[in-house]
Order: sequence, then structure tokens, then C-alpha cells
Amino acid sequence: MRRGGPFGAVIVKDGAIVGEGWNEVLRSNDPTAHAEVVAIRNASRLLETYDLSGCEIYSSCEPCPMCLGAIYWSRIGRVYFAVNRHDAAGIEFRDEHIYEEFARPLGARELPMVHLPCDGALDVFTDWTHLADHVAY
Repeated sequence: MRRGGPFGAVIVKDGAIVGEGWNEVLRSNDPTAHAEVVAIRNASRLLETYDLSGCEIYSSCEPCPMCLGAIYWSRIGRVYFAVNRHDAAGIEFRDEHIYEEFARPLGARELPMVHLPCDGALDVFTDWTHLADHVAY
């Protein structure tokens, strides 16, 4: 806990734990190594699939926007958490700024985001959709 805060998560399928994780950001120097993401990675590796439909995740804290995005992408069916994001802000883990940024139009965000359309960029996406073995996830 000293190295990553009080954050842990487990993923359960059919009553069995299939993935667990704790915050490894400081240990690994990986800003994406939040407990939920680590648990998703471990569950996906164990189950040999990116699709965690039928799973539930239990987390010590309400998932941050990044983790919530990962939970949606993995298709986990339900999230349980013990402490909400407002409580986490009380110990200096503040996600509210990110939630507020997402609600702003691109041009009004603190992080500059510039759409640079260019000739041929969409062709790669179109070509991918025509591949016989493409998998939409």
C-alpha cells in the first residue's frame, strides 16, 4: 500500500476470482497501472480473451475515468466499489478535473487537442474493415 495507495481490485466470474490487481504506478513507473487495469490485464491473460462479459469487478475505490474506460472496453458487466471518488479526493487522489475536462468541447480543454485530418488517413480504417479476418472489439 505504501507504494501505490489504498487501491485494489478483483474480477470475479461464476463466483471465482479470475483477476486481481493493486496500484502499481510507482513500482512500475507506468501511469496506467491502476488496480482495475492490472486486474483486467490479469483476468484477460488467465481467460485468454479481451472480452470479460460475464465478469464483475470489485474495487476499493470508484474507478477513475481511465479505469472506467477500460472496464467498458473489457465488457465487464457490473462494478462494485467501496469508496467514492469524492472520498478519494480527501486523500489527494483527484479525478474530478478529468471528469470536468471530458465534458468540455475539445477546444476548451486544458490539454490542447488538435484534429489534423489528412488525405489517406481514413483509408487505413476502411481497408481494415474489408479484411476477411478483422475482429471488431
